[in-house]
Amino acid sequence: MESFSLNSAKSFLGKNVNLHLKDGAVIVNVQLTGIRKNDFGKGSLVDYVPYGNRKSACVPLRNIAWAELLNLSLLQTAG
Repeated sequence: MESFSLNSAKSFLGKNVNLHLKDGAVIVNVQLTGIRKNDFGKGSLVDYVPYGNRKSACVPLRNIAWAELLNLSLLQTAG
């Protein structure tokens, strides 16, 4: 299985996704806002904003296993 790469992350920028981490955790319904270099050396960080929130958070790119694209129109009609 391929790892989640920088190119994969770029394709999801501006979209709402579920981020599945390598440790089995899932960060649910977030919008990817940017990718930046880590301040302490090599590696990249993926910035995201939870749905309905304005405060940004980040996760190291190497910790992400894969991303699941969400369709918000289905979520809004169900709720």
